[in-house]
Amino acid sequence: MDDRFELVRASYGARAREYIDALGNIDHADASDLALIETWARGLNGPVLDVGCGPGQWTHFLTGLGIETEGVDPVPQFIASAKTTYPGERYRLGRAESLGVADGSLGGILAWYSLIHTEPEKIGTALTEFARTIRPGGGLALGFFTGPRLVPFAHAVTTAYSWPLDLLTTKVEDAGFVITHTESRPLSPTRTHGAILAQRA
Repeated sequence: MDDRFELVRASYGARAREYIDALGNIDHADASDLALIETWARGLNGPVLDVGCGPGQWTHFLTGLGIETEGVDPVPQFIASAKTTYPGERYRLGRAESLGVADGSLGGILAWYSLIHTEPEKIGTALTEFARTIRPGGGLALGFFTGPRLVPFAHAVTTAYSWPLDLLTTKVEDAGFVITHTESRPLSPTRTHGAILAQRA
């Protein structure tokens, strides 16, 4: 494992309870995000992987829609919490760059703020892995921080990156996807939310 990955995993592990209390319930999600993800997910054909599932709230949300969903996260504390909170659902340890599923076996991947700590020069590895596992016509949904420049910033847990929408859409296209929707909105005076929906070519 690379040092950056281990730092991110350890940082979230050390603050897992704080994170779960602050963000680990689907009620903490913005209503517009819930609507966007529900509409996206209902249009998929096949199982969904919630990559970077954290404590499992989005996996639980999608499963509640009747969509076969599995949550994957590298942080053991998050997976343990998800299995306890949502015992009827599937969660396992894993990482975006190596998902452990067969080629073209997924209807879609939700990666909601899952790649925000990935170094920009390495994000293509995760996106290529997503493309490998999603069947042609399947969907990808990304949530991330956006802004006018690609810059690192001091996230509450560990360094994260803010991506210009057009730059990240190019990275997604280069991995083998067709962009179907993008959006952004202010989160705070200093942070902006971005979302990309894409279809596997």
